[in-house]
Amino acid sequence: MHGRLIFMENFPLDSEKVYFSSDLLTLDCEEGPVTASLSEWLHRDPVRIHRMIVKEKVLQVDQMEVFAPLVSKLRRADYEYYRRITGLKMLIDFPGYTSEIEARIPYDTDPIAFYKWWRKGKNEHRVYLSPAYQFKLFQKVSKMEPKVMLKKDIDFVKTF
Repeated sequence: MHGRLIFMENFPLDSEKVYFSSDLLTLDCEEGPVTASLSEWLHRDPVRIHRMIVKEKVLQVDQMEVFAPLVSKLRRADYEYYRRITGLKMLIDFPGYTSEIEARIPYDTDPIAFYKWWRKGKNEHRVYLSPAYQFKLFQKVSKMEPKVMLKKDIDFVKTF
């Protein structure tokens, strides 16, 4: 646990307010209602805060002061969650590029090379592709150059 948690006054979530790192917020926890600054919540439970912002859309925060540091904390606190939410926006080292690029670039522009790098190069752990994105990739590759595909991926495309 980082810093100091305040158990006095309640500061219920105000969905109309844009929160900054020093703003206080009371959330229900296992030990009951806990009040802390948003900065403390980023340390205590970054996944919960991210879900409140992005999935539930009940928490509005300042992009520079809160959201950017939150994404950085997610990468360290729960890499698997970070990988899933980042998807094709994940920065990768991809053959033929001099610096890191978003995975979306080769996924869109050179699906065969991306498929070889992602599946055959055993880089699935680096970029999360939802089943829908996998299907799109496999479908493109099967039309362009089916002989590079693994049997399980050909079978996956055939199921639709």
